[in-house]
Amino acid sequence: MVRPLDGITVVSLEQAVAAPFASRQLSDLGARVIKIERDAGDFARAYDTKVHGEASYFVWINRNKESVVLDLKTEQGIAALRGLVSQADVFIQNLAPGAVERLGLSSAQALELNPQLIYVSISGYGRGGEYEQKKAYDLLVQCETGLLSVTGTPEAPAKVGISVADIAAGMYAYSGVLSALIQRGRTGKGDVLEISMLEALGEWMSQPYLYAEYGGEQQPRSGAQHATIAPYGPFTTNDGTVFFGIQNEREWAKFCEIVLQDESVATDSRFNAGAIRVQNRPALHARIDEVFSTISSVEALARLDEAGIANAQLRDMRQFSAHPQLEARHRWREVELPNGETARSLIPPVTASSYEAQMGAIPALGAHTEAVLKEFGLN
Repeated sequence: MVRPLDGITVVSLEQAVAAPFASRQLSDLGARVIKIERDAGDFARAYDTKVHGEASYFVWINRNKESVVLDLKTEQGIAALRGLVSQADVFIQNLAPGAVERLGLSSAQALELNPQLIYVSISGYGRGGEYEQKKAYDLLVQCETGLLSVTGTPEAPAKVGISVADIAAGMYAYSGVLSALIQRGRTGKGDVLEISMLEALGEWMSQPYLYAEYGGEQQPRSGAQHATIAPYGPFTTNDGTVFFGIQNEREWAKFCEIVLQDESVATDSRFNAGAIRVQNRPALHARIDEVFSTISSVEALARLDEAGIANAQLRDMRQFSAHPQLEARHRWREVELPNGETARSLIPPVTASSYEAQMGAIPALGAHTEAVLKEFGLN
């Protein structure tokens, strides 16, 4: 089997989430990823011990990799890193601003060593400006982009429950590398890519920014309800909660006819257009609640399906793990952990007809140091 990135070597001086997520996705496509760690290891190894003694974050974003421990406080360690970079296709780093330059591996220095290198830097806020040296963690970047201002309830903001700023940066680093590899195939030259968490997540904040910038008001926090579409969110039945969303007037009419079983609601002047329904959300919800409070969740979902209204059950993580659609589509694989146990993991969301994603082991700290340095002539 030939994978798209077979033969591509990535050296990644990485920690935490953003850079490891980018490099893992490259490894899924067949790239060889050499993960450079300090003696104590990537600190994500110690975030928790929930997966048979391993950290859930680390297991998620470090499969397929080779772990090489280098002491970058020594000339020997720096020389080994430079030697690896000189023979790599891609170099990724997400150290603190200025750290990699102090190692003698600025983008200019690295491309002098290896003119075909794709050099990737991930940081919190990017080069230049007063925020360049500011520490950036995921929640703090969520704050700086305004994400918390539109997330939560009217009474209190809330953080997103996953590391969304790190994930955004990792996704753009990943897609940037793919683009740069195509470009290198045309020009024969390497490139320098810079990704900041602020700008990556900022791209995803474009809709609420545009809403506020040109609409004259902040998009309100609305809990699990959609801020600008109604009805769209959770509704309580007589035995639980269901979610559904209505996107247009055709769906609204069907909802009233089949779910509420009262066609007159569709033409009620308080509810007969999307923007008007948002303005009259309390009355709208009260009318829906009159019906939903008398039926079960199973009945509500059945009516919604009959009407062609998008809907969902509110699942927790165990229920997601048992999702029948993932099982039906054979999306789970076992990934080997350093201690010999395995972790059930999802295959990547892009399914190709010509290859399967690589789903290799999680590396033990430094497990590949000797072999890799010997292979590259660096020991």
